[in-house]
Amino acid sequence: MRFLRRLPRPRTLRARLTVGLVVLLAISCAAVGGAAVVELNGFLTRRLDQQLQQAGPAFPQSLEHGTYKPSKPSDQDGDEHGDTRRQAAETFGARLLNGRVTSAAVVPTSDGQDPDVPLTAADRTAVAGIPVDGRGHTVCLSHLHDYRLMAWRGRDGDVLVTGLPTEPVRAAVTRLELVAVVVFGLALTVAGVAGALWVRWSLRPLSRVAATATRVSELPLASGEVALPPRAPGSDPRSEVGRVAAAFNRMLRHIEDALTKRHASEERLRRFAADASHELRTPVASVRGHAELALLHPGPVPPEVTRALERIKAESSRMGEMVDDLLLLARLDAGRPLESRPVDLTHLVLDAVTDARAAGPDHRWTLDLPEDPVTIPGDAHRLHQVLANLLANARLHTPAGTKVTVTLETDVDAAIFSVHDDGPGVPEEVRPGVFERFTRADHRRHPDASGGGAGLGLSIVAAVVEAHGGSVGLESRPGSTTFRVGLPS
Repeated sequence: MRFLRRLPRPRTLRARLTVGLVVLLAISCAAVGGAAVVELNGFLTRRLDQQLQQAGPAFPQSLEHGTYKPSKPSDQDGDEHGDTRRQAAETFGARLLNGRVTSAAVVPTSDGQDPDVPLTAADRTAVAGIPVDGRGHTVCLSHLHDYRLMAWRGRDGDVLVTGLPTEPVRAAVTRLELVAVVVFGLALTVAGVAGALWVRWSLRPLSRVAATATRVSELPLASGEVALPPRAPGSDPRSEVGRVAAAFNRMLRHIEDALTKRHASEERLRRFAADASHELRTPVASVRGHAELALLHPGPVPPEVTRALERIKAESSRMGEMVDDLLLLARLDAGRPLESRPVDLTHLVLDAVTDARAAGPDHRWTLDLPEDPVTIPGDAHRLHQVLANLLANARLHTPAGTKVTVTLETDVDAAIFSVHDDGPGVPEEVRPGVFERFTRADHRRHPDASGGGAGLGLSIVAAVVEAHGGSVGLESRPGSTTFRVGLPS
């Protein structure tokens, strides 16, 4: 069983069907060959028993009175008890008296074989054990090999045993086995090759379905308008492969319809977000301007009105930033290209950390920069926005005294910068969608933190980095949170 487990198993359906076909054919051939060998062996053995019955005890009778003399080819007649000319060469004869072998001989061949047969004690016991039942019994004699023996009772109370060699039977059976192995081996080889071709031809529709599925799996189905490849070619719908191909094609039609509807819905949503953001910029700016103008009024203003105007100004500023963020996301979703100029990331990191240190003096800000400047192609303004959003996220969602480390390093073909803090970490339930829009934790990493955006900062980070052909990831656990951004250099 262990040996069978170690054998390599075919992985593809085509290989399994071919191997299964060859194995079944091999079992059938083995069964047919085995049955033929057994039947031939039985048939020849019965023929040998018939020859023994026809020969009878004539030869061992010549040994009864010790008068046996082997006849010569020139003899015309034998003596009264020793005529062996009618006996086949190598015929064995033995006389038993009281269960003991008294004499034994074999009809010699033309090459001068000695008629006397030396029998060992085991041979004598085997010969003496032949029952007088008119049936043949196979016995292995030490000097004569296998013989088919048959016993008769003599007239003097003795037992006469006649035997014929089984070598012709064994030779015929061996020849049949050899022929069967060669013929069945060739048949298995031809059947294996023909079966593999037949299985391959039969599974062509399934292979086409698999090829179509592979092409579909390589398409960017997550976003944008998707053109699905041509459908899998149809086949007989009454076959299993035909039903699979038909079901697969129906599934592709459903997927294509769903993708088309989703794309149309996303396009309408993008247009709405872009149009709404664009239309909101003017009234928001107007509200903010009137609030600032009212605050500049030289006359006396009640404190409650002043506080209300200040809140209007602050909320209008925040709403303006939100509108700008939504407009930026809409433009990125529409696939509008960004600028691609040499950007000194080292300088951007220094500026961003300086601004963050001024906005959050109660945090500890550290830098880990390489000795040489790191320059990549990109949009400096948007990359600065990425750094600012990550640093603002670390500042707003961690308690005072948190250490924030910004690291910049280079790889073979990329520049990597990371923002690490030793705060309480991002809640586990928020991590899967942390880069999605309007994602906000129910409990902030720092419960005492005030302010906060609308959950667009990290989504802008992801969108800008993706527009630059880079990647962004998050690793977080209590006491360690790292946002890592990779940009092609």
